[in-house]
Amino acid sequence: MGLMLKYVIAGLARYWLIHMDYWQIIANRVEIATPLNSWKRLIEGVYLYDNNINPYEGDSFHESPLMLIFFHFFMKKFPYILPLLFTIFDLITAHLLYKTSKSFATLFKNAQDKIKDEVNKDSKTMLLSKSGLDEAPDYVLSVYLFNPYSVLNCAGMTTTVIQNMLVAASLWGATSGQRILACAFIALATHQALYPVLLIVPIAILLADINKGCNKCSYIRTLLVFVLCWGFFIYISAFIMDGSYKYVYNTYGFILSVPDLKPNIGLFWYFFTEMFEHFRLLFVCAFQINVLALYIVPLTLRFRREPVLLATVLIALSAIFRSYPCVGDVGFYLALLPMWKHLFTFMQQKFIVACAFIITSALGPTVWHLWIYSGSANANFFFGVTLSFATAQIFLITDLLFAYIKREFTLKNGTSRQIDGKPAKLVLR
Repeated sequence: MGLMLKYVIAGLARYWLIHMDYWQIIANRVEIATPLNSWKRLIEGVYLYDNNINPYEGDSFHESPLMLIFFHFFMKKFPYILPLLFTIFDLITAHLLYKTSKSFATLFKNAQDKIKDEVNKDSKTMLLSKSGLDEAPDYVLSVYLFNPYSVLNCAGMTTTVIQNMLVAASLWGATSGQRILACAFIALATHQALYPVLLIVPIAILLADINKGCNKCSYIRTLLVFVLCWGFFIYISAFIMDGSYKYVYNTYGFILSVPDLKPNIGLFWYFFTEMFEHFRLLFVCAFQINVLALYIVPLTLRFRREPVLLATVLIALSAIFRSYPCVGDVGFYLALLPMWKHLFTFMQQKFIVACAFIITSALGPTVWHLWIYSGSANANFFFGVTLSFATAQIFLITDLLFAYIKREFTLKNGTSRQIDGKPAKLVLR
């Protein structure tokens, strides 16, 4: 299927879903819309702002002022093009991921050529050819364009569509060696959703690898550009709100403190519904440290030579453990996995994970209906499904990382598994 045909079919599917009679149901699904990205809440925020009421004084609007002013302009001037705008944004995201994977293929080929002499002669056949690397971008594009999670996320007109586009743009900027572009877009994504701040680490490593020179100097320059961009967006947002920084509590504060416990596909809502109030602060800190700080150092130390893999894993972990996740977050990182299709042969849990994804995706809406509409189930049923979904994602990420380590070991030591002339088994602990 030609590239242009893929874009056309995917765009028409998204545009049709937005205009169908069931759009309202899609836009209000708990798997798609959260208190952070909901189209309904965005409309309410714009309405309050248009009537000279501060949308951040209540508990209904939690997007950044930049998003508020952006959608205020389009809703007042060109409301009829909003469905088309979301469709175009999602297609741009797909194209940016396609360009990112093409840049990554070039970087991977160059890195592979450098270590070719160090590869064991038994493992020479495992080295990827140019044709094999050139296939990955097409798979990345197809997975994002036709993944039901991505399609429904766009059809629900959630602001996660824009967040995904910003993250994709930052990844493309980083793989292309464009420091200012990468830092500006990741700062804008961080300003919107906070958790993309994790990506500054793999982006800094990637830019240092591409732009040859002093690594420490490159890290400092990248961090400085990122901080300046983020600070600029915070200042502009305050300027939009008449110099007030009170919006920070209803954006970053809302993400970190998790006051809205409406069910979603994440883990926070159930734990804090059952939590005694005097333990709440302790567990909020523990959960946020888990997603924002716990994995970044060990993963960076182990996978610093593969910053794109590090970025993929960090995006996946933030999608699993963030306070208000949605299927759009999951669909985004799933589209990055075909870049690592050469690792799939080393993965052991592909079938189990695939079955878990299919079963939980079907059970989620079913159990939600039984709980909310039929009254024949309860919150434990729905949380059991979301917990299984999160577990499947964790299995997927750990399997991918172990597959990378296995391939790395095999390239260095060969395919033979013998100790003292006897067959041996490789066990990773």
